[in-house]
Amino acid sequence: MKNNKSFADRHKKLTEDIIHIIFLIFGLITVAFVLLITVYLIIAGIPAIRKIGLIKFLFGTKWASTAAEPEYGILPFILTSIYGTAGAIVIGVPIGFLTSVYLAKIAKPRVRAVIESAVSLLAGIPSVVYGLVGMMVLVPGIRKLFNIPDGASLLAAIIVLAIMILPSIIKVSLTALDAVPKEYEDASLALGANPIETYFRVSVPAAKSGIAAAVVLGVGRAIGEAMAVMMVSGNVPNMPSLFQSVRFLTTAVASEMSYAAGLQRQALFSIALVLFLFIMLINALLNFFLKRSRGTKEKHSRKRKEASD
Repeated sequence: MKNNKSFADRHKKLTEDIIHIIFLIFGLITVAFVLLITVYLIIAGIPAIRKIGLIKFLFGTKWASTAAEPEYGILPFILTSIYGTAGAIVIGVPIGFLTSVYLAKIAKPRVRAVIESAVSLLAGIPSVVYGLVGMMVLVPGIRKLFNIPDGASLLAAIIVLAIMILPSIIKVSLTALDAVPKEYEDASLALGANPIETYFRVSVPAAKSGIAAAVVLGVGRAIGEAMAVMMVSGNVPNMPSLFQSVRFLTTAVASEMSYAAGLQRQALFSIALVLFLFIMLINALLNFFLKRSRGTKEKHSRKRKEASD
């Protein structure tokens, strides 16, 4: 009997060790892919920056890669990506966040099921379909509404991106809110808070990490989108203006890579490197502020505990 039990324990431990090794290998493969992409972009992107000059490349205001005397200034692309992403976040985050709070805490089960199905469907729509609908409906609408020559503009790109990031923000925020223990809300209600106060002052702060992760995903989706943006923004390398055709970092690479050669092709890899570093910087900043906020909260909690003691 003891031998059978000992054999079963050894078998269970061996199985756990094997599974642990498999998961470790998958994790290392993921890290390896990130490192390979990073190294490749650095190797492919640095030569053009050396030839053009870092200041001239990053802060030049003119991109004319096919001219007789080519110029490779990507400041318009950088500013357009920043403005476009910021605009999409300003519109998309409040809508997605409030929708997730409604679904998690207020909506009836049947209503929640219908809206969740619609959000899942929205997440599954290909980028080119967003771009096509935006090109056929949104661009003419902006042109007529604001009485401008062409509706393909930064505004059209912002609206399309705001719609595209909604599924990521809603689904991740909803998961985070659902994970908040019900005892937190019961305690708040027992102390006299009304439901809305409880949702926004108890449930939302408790789910802050998940909501921040949703925002990070939204930022990544917005800044990394190419096809839909290319179809509604006009794809012209102008300095950014709300009602003017513009070009993003992603669309600059996508629109010229098929025929680029020589220094032009190297410059496109340099743009990809800048985009990669830009996304890494945004993620690092968001994580820094999140950890700082969490550390401040823990510090205040310890002080209150020491004061009560």
